[in-house]
Amino acid sequence: MAYSHKNEWGDNLKTPELDIVRGTLDLLVLKSLSWEPLHGFGIASAIRRHTDKALLVEEGALYPALYRMESKGWIRAEWGLSENNRRAKFYELTPSGRRHLKTEISTWKAYAEAVAKVIEATQLPAQENA
Repeated sequence: MAYSHKNEWGDNLKTPELDIVRGTLDLLVLKSLSWEPLHGFGIASAIRRHTDKALLVEEGALYPALYRMESKGWIRAEWGLSENNRRAKFYELTPSGRRHLKTEISTWKAYAEAVAKVIEATQLPAQENA
């Protein structure tokens, strides 16, 4: 699926949705829960809004991730009522989850920086002497 946006000249452009790179779903979920407790749909919506609709988290990926993170002690769940008065499970970060989020953010930033170096490179680096 793609969505449209206009460039600086007013042309309609299609922007493809990006697949969530394996290993980043936990980071995105934990970061979303760092703002406030959310139910599953709220987490998916927050990620979608904060990425300008570029990332779509589907139920088939989200709920197994939530159950896994809950079993690791990074999040806890409690039943409550959603904004439309429906029963929903709300997830929140635990202290362990906050610590893990900090580690994940550091790791992801280092990874993104390394990838950016390759993307921005204009030539092969000089070979190192072994």
